[in-house]
Amino acid sequence: MPEGDTIFRAARTLNRALAGSVVTKFETQLPLLARIDVDSPIAGRSIDRVAANGKWMQIYFSGDLILLTHMLMSGSWHIYRPGEPWKRPRYHMRAAIHTAQFIAVAFNVPVAEFHTSATLERHPSLRRLGPDVLAPDFDVARAIDQLKSRPDLEIGVALLQQSLVAGLGNVFKSEVCFTSRVNPFRTIATLEPLEIETVVQNARKLMSQNITDSSGAGIVTYGGMRRTTGRSSPSERLYVYHRSGDPCRVCGTPILSRKQGRDARATFWCPRCQR
Repeated sequence: MPEGDTIFRAARTLNRALAGSVVTKFETQLPLLARIDVDSPIAGRSIDRVAANGKWMQIYFSGDLILLTHMLMSGSWHIYRPGEPWKRPRYHMRAAIHTAQFIAVAFNVPVAEFHTSATLERHPSLRRLGPDVLAPDFDVARAIDQLKSRPDLEIGVALLQQSLVAGLGNVFKSEVCFTSRVNPFRTIATLEPLEIETVVQNARKLMSQNITDSSGAGIVTYGGMRRTTGRSSPSERLYVYHRSGDPCRVCGTPILSRKQGRDARATFWCPRCQR
């Protein structure tokens, strides 16, 4: 699943390509989007901006119309020049926004909805979002309070609860716990205040390091060379994630992995560094 850093980079790239442009054509295979397009055509509207909010993306059109999308496990946005071949089959397209210079294509995006400002404010998932780790006005104190409000949760589970802190996914969950030297299976009730603050600060730090600028018109909102170690070698870019049985980069102890939480997401940790 794309995490908040990926959605942030995708929104930034889409914003650069589309903001200020006029939609020349809109295509969709989704009946709900098509119905809105018939009643209130997208073509002819200008694109005001594209923004990320946790793992959600919002494309703002003139006339108070907003396209809200969520990638879940399979979705991605691509950008192409007019006439450039698509890298995915057309039947994977869920929506395509054409402008004079670019075409933004949503492939296999499972959640795509049109909203007005009023309906977006009432959206249940957005209303429940916790502080966005990558937001310019990220409130560390509020994020700490949100985590403390669920003392029964294991910290590795809590970091994936978007209603507590928005943007983190499974990779950052394990990496943040490791860099904070916190065992991911400890409940929040057992953590010292400084440990919770360290987790929140490291979440902000690691994700911010992974939204560095990049050039190029085409984007795919999954995969990529996410790094937490600061090392240049691709084989050394992460501390613990997907490294079960490999030696810890700090102490040499073999990394462990285990399913965690009701969703049975894989968690990776060092049993020595994260007692």
